[in-house]
Amino acid sequence: MDTPLPDDPDRRRFLGRVGLGTLSALLGTVVPFGRGFPDGLLPAAFAAPANGLLGKDPGLVVLNDRPLNAEVPAHLLADAVTPASRMFVRNNGVPPAAVDPATWTLTIGGEAVKAERTFTLAELKRDFAHHTYELVLECGGNGRAEFVPGAKGNQWTTGAVSCARWTGVRLADVLEAVGVTPEAVYVGYYGRDTHLSGDPKKVVISRGIPIAKARQPETLLAFQMNGEDIPLAHGAPLRLVAGGWPASTSGKWIDRLVVRDRVHDGPKMEGQSYRMPCKPVAPGAEVPDAEMCIIESMPVKSLITLPRSGLVHPDPQAPLAVAGHAWAGERAVAALHLSIDFGQTWQAVPVQAP
Repeated sequence: MDTPLPDDPDRRRFLGRVGLGTLSALLGTVVPFGRGFPDGLLPAAFAAPANGLLGKDPGLVVLNDRPLNAEVPAHLLADAVTPASRMFVRNNGVPPAAVDPATWTLTIGGEAVKAERTFTLAELKRDFAHHTYELVLECGGNGRAEFVPGAKGNQWTTGAVSCARWTGVRLADVLEAVGVTPEAVYVGYYGRDTHLSGDPKKVVISRGIPIAKARQPETLLAFQMNGEDIPLAHGAPLRLVAGGWPASTSGKWIDRLVVRDRVHDGPKMEGQSYRMPCKPVAPGAEVPDAEMCIIESMPVKSLITLPRSGLVHPDPQAPLAVAGHAWAGERAVAALHLSIDFGQTWQAVPVQAP
């Protein structure tokens, strides 16, 4: 559960809300990089540009090609609504080579439904009201490259985050039509990506969300992104979108949902996958599985997208425009502060609501 803490810009804390704020400021001072630069700071990741990655900006950085995972440099994330070409790519297996929306179906079953039911994509679009929301999706490992000591997994820097405009039907409306019993605890998903081994019997990933999150108005079964059909790379023709939570809860290429009478136990739901210590621990400490909690609402974060990292300002006496984004899981960004001396001093900056 999120607990509001005192307003202190020097601390990171878990906040939340499905939304994106935009910050900007004009600075008329010299940036003292040398004096305030932290000791021992090195480039976080060495990776390849995404040249030839279909439909993607060539500036994306490929962290892994099997499965394909690519992040977005900060300066390419300046848009208030992230275009498809600049949306990060996160896969656990191999995406389907092709999909046919005309024959796509979604089956909803599990211990906590009154009766299993299957919908065609056309029926979902026809029988339920459409809703559009701008929702933040962020990989649970975003920022991992900066961990000290290092952590295993893709070495994301800051670019595994997006805020697209998603259109679909409310999962809550569909669950109501199916009929959910009072025993419902969790909703798990299954998609049509395949395991890296090629074994069709192995499930790549099957995560989910608590029933309360599933019933939130913004939680969608989405079929459009930014006013167009969702690209195949991002879950076409149907995906779950649970904004403000780790993007792994927003399953792609979904064809089956299960309403469980317990916490879902599919692949990537148990052990230490997408979990963090339930209580604060020292960096690098060994934590038993029983003391790891599932990541839910993502923590508050911010990102400067302008100026581009490495810019040499031609006139130290001239104003420097600074802009970027802040997001906070399921809660709102109420205020932003900016430091140009690595946290020694802070100044408030204006916030433009999403």
